[in-house]
Amino acid sequence: MGVDYYNILKVGRTATDDDLKKAYRRLAMKWHPDKNPKNKKEAEAKFKQISEAYDVLSDPQKRQIYDQYGEEGLKAGVPPPSSAPGGPQFNGFRSAEDIFAELFGAGRGGHGDFPTESFFRTSNGDTGPRKAPPVENRLPCSLEELYSGSKRKMKISRNVTDAYGRTTTVEEILTIDIKPGWKKGTKITFPEKGHEQPNIIPADLIFVIDEKPHAIYKRDGNDLVVHRRVSLLDALTGTTIELTSLDGRNLTIPIADVIKPGYELVVSKEGMPIAKEPGKKGNLRVKFDVKFPSRLTAEQKSGLKRILGT
Repeated sequence: MGVDYYNILKVGRTATDDDLKKAYRRLAMKWHPDKNPKNKKEAEAKFKQISEAYDVLSDPQKRQIYDQYGEEGLKAGVPPPSSAPGGPQFNGFRSAEDIFAELFGAGRGGHGDFPTESFFRTSNGDTGPRKAPPVENRLPCSLEELYSGSKRKMKISRNVTDAYGRTTTVEEILTIDIKPGWKKGTKITFPEKGHEQPNIIPADLIFVIDEKPHAIYKRDGNDLVVHRRVSLLDALTGTTIELTSLDGRNLTIPIADVIKPGYELVVSKEGMPIAKEPGKKGNLRVKFDVKFPSRLTAEQKSGLKRILGT
């Protein structure tokens, strides 16, 4: 096919007009000759190549010829399959300057009259388009979601600007793939999904994982902690704990040990999944609070002395 215009713009073959404009703006900013004074020759060649790719792919007729016959067919003047004999054909490329001026609203006062350097200058003195600061949003998740993983769909509204500077509001659905074991503070970034503004790169949209409180479990790193209150009798003679895991399983945990003050039962591999180590889990830790009777009868005291006395 010769030159791969899709690869030059880093877009897929099904790229929409909006995809093409975004790709062109990003690459044109990077390779504009005014932004690359130290390697101007290379930048000019790249800039021309990017502009040629955008010129072809943004024009339905040129794109149709290119997709069917490639660059050679395009430059040879092959008419698109849908054209009648004698119909419109490929009539050359627009200049890189014209394309840049159209998409960035910059005028041309003469040969090589691109937007001034100040158009590209950022607050720290470097050349390049200024990027809007990132926008962060909390994403509250239940422990069940963070245990098993889930997909969340978020509807966003954002302003987009066309090549002529006109602003419209569009709605998009973003899918967030929550992985098992993710922790509070984990960030999911959607690059450049903020509002579009002329001459400014849109902000990244960032969702920050937060954990909702759970009625039974408390997370401690990769471990899960649960508190259970037991009677003094059970603490001395043994008991069984019944729990429902975060993925809905019934857990039956027998306790044969004497439950002393500060006693903690550790059940291995029943904690949270470890995100960076698939297949591994933390521990479940059961902490106990022993209920002492408020009073004992003389008979009870005597019995306890007989049984427990040394």
